[in-house]
Amino acid sequence: MQYQYNKITNLRLAADRLDGTVLRPGETFSYWRLLGRPTRRKGYLDGIILYCGTFRPGVGGGLCQMSNLIFWMTLHTPLTVTERYRHSYDVFPDSNRTQPFGSGATCVYPYRDLMIRNDTQTTFRLHIRVGDKELQGEWKADQRPEYTYRIVEKEHCMKSEFWGGYSRHNKLYREVYDSEGRCVDVQYITRNDALMMYSPFLPENTQTCEK
Repeated sequence: MQYQYNKITNLRLAADRLDGTVLRPGETFSYWRLLGRPTRRKGYLDGIILYCGTFRPGVGGGLCQMSNLIFWMTLHTPLTVTERYRHSYDVFPDSNRTQPFGSGATCVYPYRDLMIRNDTQTTFRLHIRVGDKELQGEWKADQRPEYTYRIVEKEHCMKSEFWGGYSRHNKLYREVYDSEGRCVDVQYITRNDALMMYSPFLPENTQTCEK
């Protein structure tokens, strides 16, 4: 649990750096350019990081939760994601999952960044905070948005691999709605392919009941 508490510290440090970031027309947001390298000198602590299908402690562990949130929020705006990396492993089962599989964005300094370009004529401001129980954020615009968005999952499947494990796959699309609630476009976002770190099937119950 100490690594979980450390993650809260790491997220608060990152939120302090990112909160209030302004993205004007033509500008590009870079997650790592704004945060820089997470180091102990900056106050970052050891948290859990995912590495080659296993867990291990690392300085700044847990910052992917921040990039996950920013990517998910951005999909609900007209901003353009120009660089995003999917998670190579599906870590947790779907119990209490509220978003489609593969809707996050992993980050590894400095190689895997999350970059977002403002191709609109509207200025956006990012707000991020660590709440009592949740990481919270929003993009605010200086003009009322013309469209709203809904993220949907298609072609989802789980496969049994020859080496004994399982993999998971899907495609994400974005439905675009006008001010009257009509779907005016469906946009392809990405394809996700990940190795599963858990069995997708419950073990068979071999016990019998005697009358």
